Amino acid sequence: MAERMSGLADDRALLGRTSTAERVADILRSRIAEGFFPPGTRLSEDSIGGALGVSRNTLREAFRLLTHERLLVHELNRGVFVRVLTVEDVEDIYRTRRLVECAVVRGLGEPPYALDGLAQAVAEGRRAAREGDWKAVGTANIHFHQELVALASGERTAELMRSVFAELRLAFHAVDEPQRLHEPYIARNVEILQALEAGERDTAERLLAAYLDVSLERVGEVYRRKVGGGD
Repeated sequence: MAERMSGLADDRALLGRTSTAERVADILRSRIAEGFFPPGTRLSEDSIGGALGVSRNTLREAFRLLTHERLLVHELNRGVFVRVLTVEDVEDIYRTRRLVECAVVRGLGEPPYALDGLAQAVAEGRRAAREGDWKAVGTANIHFHQELVALASGERTAELMRSVFAELRLAFHAVDEPQRLHEPYIARNVEILQALEAGERDTAERLLAAYLDVSLERVGEVYRRKVGGGD
């Protein structure tokens, strides 16, 4: 824990002079997504507040924000913990992804589309795969889908999916074989990108829907085996 707090203290500079609960929440959200605080970890107010140099009230407000986003859970008389997802949580995440991401592609309008962010995420995934960094491949995969959602140019959509993708990272932390999970999606992302580059919106939506179905099956299988349906 001391080593974790030392690393977290490095983020203190990000707060600047306008430290707010929202900025603290941003830092903790990123650290949770990176696996710095794995699912089930108890978050110490004293340790984290000291590392970031923020008041207890500010930290508690940040915890409240992240609890609202379903990344943390408050347990009476025990404290605040990084949430451990259930099979039902994973299914709901993918249900939301399918509704939103497919709708974004369906509503793109006439080509050409602004696809530089998608192409960059594909390159990022390929580079990480060559280096054998499968956790980074998973991160690149999420970046691809964040850029896909960003094509909708809607702040509310981006805000909704930011929380969904953060929860998705919690799901990925339960996977023992990240290469087996993430490697096939590099080629699938390329196919989606190529369809959009060709202006084939219907094809891209079909590929995306199939992608999400396969991903849900694989991640759901892990959860049914490891954590079952309960908290």
